[in-house]
Amino acid sequence: MKHSVLDKEIDKEISFRPFAMEEDFSRIHRWMHEPHVIPFWQLNHSEEVLKKHMHKAREDTHQSLYIGSIDGIPMSYWEAYWVRGDVVENCYEPAPFDQGIHLLIGESSYLGKGLALPLLREMVAFQFKCAHTNKVIAEPDHRNEKMIHVFEKCGFYKVKEIILPDKKAMLMFCEREEFEKRWNHDDPRA
Repeated sequence: MKHSVLDKEIDKEISFRPFAMEEDFSRIHRWMHEPHVIPFWQLNHSEEVLKKHMHKAREDTHQSLYIGSIDGIPMSYWEAYWVRGDVVENCYEPAPFDQGIHLLIGESSYLGKGLALPLLREMVAFQFKCAHTNKVIAEPDHRNEKMIHVFEKCGFYKVKEIILPDKKAMLMFCEREEFEKRWNHDDPRA
């Protein structure tokens, strides 16, 4: 399912479309080798190894993979997932429809331009379109202060540090009521 909206705050179209192996793999491979991505994703593997990882991720029914674009230019990668069935489900008491999010801005030319918050806000709004979802979680690497700050600006709050198989993370929650209070008044997407 493709999702697109004009964000009036940045005066740009934000869109998400499903990841397509043929179209997107070389882009993802390049992004996973970017210096700003390597420490937090640790997927700077050979094409063969990364392709196996991406096939497995795409076949995993508890998550959906997306390419995020600004004005039609692919520049980010997203994994939206159901907490139930994910390793993070053991870190707190999840409700049946809690969702989580992983993201990276792959194109370095888009870094530092204030785009992470509008992109994240739109993806979280997209996740809350599921009427049963009342919480979206994130678990950024505890060292990734920039992303933790962006999550907080979006409406997430810190819960606790957790240990996951691949990292020490900051568990963060964004509850529907707080998100809607924060963004439905003078919503720049409207």
